[in-house]
Amino acid sequence: MYDNEEGQGPKSTFSTYVAEGDQLFQKGEYVKAVESFSTALSLQPDDKNCLVARSRCYLKLGDAESALKDAETSLQDNKCFFKGLYQKAEALYTMGDFEFALVYYHRGNKLRPELQEFRLGIQKAQEAIDNSVGSPSSVKLENKGDVSFFHKSNGVRPKNLNHSHKRESKKHGRKMDKSEKRAKELLGELYSDREYLEKLLQDEDLIKGKIRTGERVQDLIVGCISYLDTRTAFWQQQKPIYARQRDRKLMQQQWNRVLHKPPSDPTRYVLNSLEEIDTALSVGNTESGLKKARELMKAVKEWSEEVLPNKREVLGNLHSYIGNALMDLGNMDKALHQHEKDLELAKKGDLMDSKSRALDNIGRVYARIGKFQQAIEVWEEKLPLACGGLENAWLFHEIGRCYLELKLYREARDYGSRSLMAADEISDEKWQLNASVLMAQAELKLGNYKACVTHFERALDRAKLLQDVSASEAIQKYLILTVLRYFTHTESRLKDALVLNT
Repeated sequence: MYDNEEGQGPKSTFSTYVAEGDQLFQKGEYVKAVESFSTALSLQPDDKNCLVARSRCYLKLGDAESALKDAETSLQDNKCFFKGLYQKAEALYTMGDFEFALVYYHRGNKLRPELQEFRLGIQKAQEAIDNSVGSPSSVKLENKGDVSFFHKSNGVRPKNLNHSHKRESKKHGRKMDKSEKRAKELLGELYSDREYLEKLLQDEDLIKGKIRTGERVQDLIVGCISYLDTRTAFWQQQKPIYARQRDRKLMQQQWNRVLHKPPSDPTRYVLNSLEEIDTALSVGNTESGLKKARELMKAVKEWSEEVLPNKREVLGNLHSYIGNALMDLGNMDKALHQHEKDLELAKKGDLMDSKSRALDNIGRVYARIGKFQQAIEVWEEKLPLACGGLENAWLFHEIGRCYLELKLYREARDYGSRSLMAADEISDEKWQLNASVLMAQAELKLGNYKACVTHFERALDRAKLLQDVSASEAIQKYLILTVLRYFTHTESRLKDALVLNT
């Protein structure tokens, strides 16, 4: 990530490193993802979303303390930043601070009650607390047993105390056996590792030794055993084995009923499920959203159109969700296949909105994989279906960007101009900025330096109005380089003119 030999620091932009980190996270390469996010944060240390993204990586690596630190940093300027609240709650939950985690899950739920993640967080934190200390309803006080030991007037120890103590010891012995069995169930394959570590402790010659760093072997073994015991206790507090098995059976039974027998109100069920999928994808839980979409699609395919009249439209939506999730995960071939399925259903059902959505997504996939000509063709097919100035501004801009990548600069400038006109009609400063930058880049490539400067100046005005510091800095750099190139070009032409005159 860094050029250490020359000391040049980061080689790319903030957004590039963030995108790289996101991709590495999706691939499960959490250590490399942390490096990418850390490099991005060296460029913009206070970026809240990047801090949350790195916090998620730390959680995956088991470093809950670092995850908590990043989450708290993301909340410094805005205590109501819901992503930071959720990440802080998750870090606290992982650390075993269930009560504090519950507090932050509740805060996030109060701010964003429509997000399922906070509701699930509240549920699992409450269950963990109940499993740790028990719920008040589970505690029953009974007035029975021998209490003579507690009377001050009785100075003689009850005769049956030793016998009672023996009975209790036997009971505790049975409990220990049961707890060992429970630990074996919780640890699974790791339980044999724990037994092996305990055997190693019995080797006196081994445990007296030291490793290369000077640390004692005994301390390492004890530390490993302690870690396994801590995780066993944590997993038990989260949810006991019997509860997990029971819940899995119940969920499987419920799913089987849904799969073969539609719910009483299929339309409402589908709408609620689609909302959950959309929420999961919008907050970055891509894999969860993908799983839910696939499960719902499996169920809907089993239902007839009598049960679900808009079945084709629902399936199209699910193909779209799955395609977008796969695109976020970097699986472009499968994403393209899903969006093509969406387009096929839209054409069969004459669903214009669905067709527009599918063409939009297919074009985005083509652009992402560098097939710019195919992206242009798909988006131009979508143009008659675009509704509203905002969609036109975006579509013209994306087509123009593709032409710029293909080095067809006149076409890029023309589409940039059309994007700017659409943005001016709706007074959208963001797309005015984007369109002006596109036109400036096209004019620069065409050698029209004066026009290029004009467009960059307009873009700079929009960036300042939007308070986009990074865009303002980038445009200013381009503007200075363009002005220098313009004067160099003018000076060269004057010299040529002088030579001709002489």
